[in-house]
Amino acid sequence: MKKKMSLLLVIMLMTVTFLAACSGGGQTAEQPSQGEQTEQTEGNGENTETPPAEEGVESEGYFEAQDPSKNPQTALSRTDTLIVGMTAPKGVFNPLYWQTAYDRYVVDTLFDAWTVLNDDGTYSNRLAESIEVSEDKLKYTFKLKKGVTYSDGSPVTVKDFAFALKVLHDPSYDGQSDIFTTHIVGGQDYHDGKADEISGINIIDDHTIEITVTEATAMTKDDLATIRFMPESYYGKDYKFGELGYMTELHDKPIGSGQYILKDFKPGQEVVMEANPNYFLGAPKIKNLIYKTTTEETRLAMLQSGEVDVDMISVNEDSVAEVMGMGFMDLNLFRTNGYGYVAMNHESPKFQDKKVRQALMYGLNRSEIVEIIYGPYANVLNIPQSNLSWSYSDEGIEPYEFDQEKAKQLLDEAGWVVGADGIREKDGVKFEIDFSATADNPVIDAMIPIMTKNYQDLGITVKAEMLDFNAIMDKKDRGDFEMFFAAWGLTPDPDSTVYKTDGQQNDLGYSNPEYDAAMQEGLKAFDLEERKVAYAKSYQILNEDVPALLIYQRRDGWAINSRIKGLDITPYKNFTLELYKVEIEQ
Repeated sequence: MKKKMSLLLVIMLMTVTFLAACSGGGQTAEQPSQGEQTEQTEGNGENTETPPAEEGVESEGYFEAQDPSKNPQTALSRTDTLIVGMTAPKGVFNPLYWQTAYDRYVVDTLFDAWTVLNDDGTYSNRLAESIEVSEDKLKYTFKLKKGVTYSDGSPVTVKDFAFALKVLHDPSYDGQSDIFTTHIVGGQDYHDGKADEISGINIIDDHTIEITVTEATAMTKDDLATIRFMPESYYGKDYKFGELGYMTELHDKPIGSGQYILKDFKPGQEVVMEANPNYFLGAPKIKNLIYKTTTEETRLAMLQSGEVDVDMISVNEDSVAEVMGMGFMDLNLFRTNGYGYVAMNHESPKFQDKKVRQALMYGLNRSEIVEIIYGPYANVLNIPQSNLSWSYSDEGIEPYEFDQEKAKQLLDEAGWVVGADGIREKDGVKFEIDFSATADNPVIDAMIPIMTKNYQDLGITVKAEMLDFNAIMDKKDRGDFEMFFAAWGLTPDPDSTVYKTDGQQNDLGYSNPEYDAAMQEGLKAFDLEERKVAYAKSYQILNEDVPALLIYQRRDGWAINSRIKGLDITPYKNFTLELYKVEIEQ
């Protein structure tokens, strides 16, 4: 299934992803400069490896350091430690519960699944020795590689995978994964308390497990194969049906089988990890790994000083020039597999009328916002899908070019009339928007003045409240918001619960049965062309309905100290997935 990060970039990195634990195509929440998703049908991934930069091509490519001799002594003296800068994780380091991209980075580093993403968005085996699918696609047989252990020394067995499935089916599970999209036989009965076990889970031996489903989709194999292993002996020792509350106490005390082991977590400061000497693919070449908290205001300075080796920068003309001007930094620029958006709470009466939502799109100068923030490093987007995706379509898509007269007409038709004070009102209620804005964020810094002015010209008042990213995520979880800015990091597959009625990641309250049907059609089809048709239909529905204000697809930019070799990052693949291969050039 997917963690549609979870991941919100609020400016959040929004994995429409189910849970990396259960992956299938979703998103991840993060700040507007990071993203990620899961996979699709076999053989559909296109090669997205970032090519070497060519002369005159500056918006994409891998730009190597021009003068590594400028590397600061602070960095050069660090021979056994890699420091990666990022927005502060929340501390939910549990593969079944993480929400933000930054927590997922930690989870990726500490836990493994049957499969792992490749550069092009397809999957290859990791913990799996083999995965067999029956001809009718209703039975999935997973064989686990032998000799894999957790960081506490205990052996990894398929019983741990079965335990993760049990947690996801538990009625008290409140994470963002939706295991029921896999239709495991007996899963609903277990959830409802009608059975003590999930009958579709058959443990053959410590290294072999069969999963039987009632119906298959294009994502069933990947949804199952991307659920991460977690030791039942640790996470399940206090397990009782319907009582998962104890799990929260373990979120910042993880035990996994992954590349590194958590040694220390200082909220708001850093996550300290140490190489797993018994990692089954070989001990990581770099002994110590630190995820250090950076902000928009500090990250470039920390890269320049050598305090941080790697960080994702906001890609604009100034930041690109600054990084390249350092001389000792490599810069990896590529199209983001994700998008930035403004969320609207559909529980609020003012956002329940489609004409109002359309007016807010026409009345916002998105092109100006994108130009100010990113210049040539982003483009306005009109469907919630990256133009990298095989499912991307602009057929029948309204571009919503800036048109205030059109916006005013729609607001009039929706019954919001301009009052004596110039503010629109309906049924005695003024049209005011409370906007939860990420503090110290360049996207917000550019967006709020433009949005305020654009909407003021329409007769709408915008009131912005400045909060940190995690505080906005908390408001989102409570449904305590009217508007916020975030970003979704997408999985390679377009399947998602972000806009599905009652979807696990649908925090907006949006619902349209026609959209639900189109998404289901795309998920159940196994032929790629049939899937494309279904998803094109779903995009047309969302484009007309405007469940959120889509703003842009930007470039991702990773600044990498030239000492660091082998750090593999693509639009589909996080830097975390093969850290064990990374080296520091001495």
